[in-house]
Amino acid sequence: MSSPVSSAARLQAYANTFSGNPLDRGGDLRNDAAWLAEQAANPDAIAVALWGGKPLAEKGPDGNLRLAYLRADLARDAVGGSEQRQAFLGLWKDTPVFAVDFEGEADPTAGPLQGLGAFEELRGLAAVLPGPEAGIAGAAKSLFDWRNRHRFCSVCGHASEVAGGGWKQVCPSCKAEHFPRVDPVTIMLPVFEGRCLLGRQASWVPGRMSALAGFLEPGESIEEACARETREEAGLEVTRVHYHSSQPWPFPSQLMIGLIAEVSHDQAAPDQSELEAVRWFTREEAGRMIAGETVGGIGCAPPLAIAHHLLKAWAEGFPEKR
Repeated sequence: MSSPVSSAARLQAYANTFSGNPLDRGGDLRNDAAWLAEQAANPDAIAVALWGGKPLAEKGPDGNLRLAYLRADLARDAVGGSEQRQAFLGLWKDTPVFAVDFEGEADPTAGPLQGLGAFEELRGLAAVLPGPEAGIAGAAKSLFDWRNRHRFCSVCGHASEVAGGGWKQVCPSCKAEHFPRVDPVTIMLPVFEGRCLLGRQASWVPGRMSALAGFLEPGESIEEACARETREEAGLEVTRVHYHSSQPWPFPSQLMIGLIAEVSHDQAAPDQSELEAVRWFTREEAGRMIAGETVGGIGCAPPLAIAHHLLKAWAEGFPEKR
């Protein structure tokens, strides 16, 4: 498949990793069983494969890893034709693109997919994949993660059935319909008088600090969640919120909402529950971390994460220079 133009580029948006999926998802058409069957029967149809959340990848002519695209019919046969193990991802121009999900402990590349590539952890793979392919892989992983966790109806407990090309689960008993869940998360960089605040969780690699983050709660706006999480984690009061960009985060299925949060003072204190330490940095120091340096033994999140790009944008003058 040739390199497509990402949807984020067409929208002139900031394209974080896992955004920019180029496929036409066919949101209405995929509910038509006859149309889906026609796509599945298309001899040009292709499929990506996952096993344990890891996409199948191969080396391209340039030696770099890329998604391995399989013939869709062979991919379906390899998972035994199970509807539960396959999904329609969308159309690349006129080419149907599917995904299959392998079960079990045995590596499929030692069996039906021998010689066709290797399954790679998505976090590492996404750092080297072309942006649109990372978007495709992330969408497939999130979709199968949801389906694997929602095989039973949450209303009556009956086993549910796949519908809508894999984008819906329907209960044959009570007729309830269930759709993939995406959990919204605010991720924010608090700023005050030319400095920004980064925090550290105890579980992170030594020397790593990043932006603050937290899940939205029911009945809460993005701005309110940003203010609550900043107060809870660092004891700071948010006075103004600036939206920067968003990032689909397929671990398992979150939407990171990237913000710059102006705060009223600099008396930050970690809550010792989610954060073990916080520290203020100047724009010059932020720029050095973005360039790969450490500041006082502290480095920032890698380019894979939206936190990296929030810090970079602020170091370059956002939101003042937007």
